[in-house]
Amino acid sequence: MVVPSQACPDNDSGEMVLFLTRQYFHGGTNGKLRCAGRVICSTIELPWRQNRSGISCIPEGKYGIARRYSRRFGWHLEVVGVPDRSLILIHPANNAQLELRGCIAPVTVISGAGLGLQSRKACAALAALVFAALEREEEVMIVVESLN
Repeated sequence: MVVPSQACPDNDSGEMVLFLTRQYFHGGTNGKLRCAGRVICSTIELPWRQNRSGISCIPEGKYGIARRYSRRFGWHLEVVGVPDRSLILIHPANNAQLELRGCIAPVTVISGAGLGLQSRKACAALAALVFAALEREEEVMIVVESLN
């Protein structure tokens, strides 16, 4: 995993754009999250099930990322502007089928379809990177696309 300060260099555009490139499998969706061409972490999600709330990963597209607080996850990231969906969080999980309901989980290593390892470590690195951009008042966007 890339150290956050090295992952996405400051730019003058006032915008940070993360690219999530995914592969779809029956048991889950695996991805790589990049910024400025550098890998930040891998990701796991639920399989694609026509964007149905609670059981599907989100559709491909470009969305905003905001900072959010909850008692369960503390300060974390939320993907905003997803059609027909709300509360799409970026939070730790190592098994998409057991721990996710449409959210995205950063992981350090992919261990199978929708499975990963060391999610808390990857999530902390991603949060540090994005929180720093938000503190600089940059807009943070995520582009979700397919590898296929």
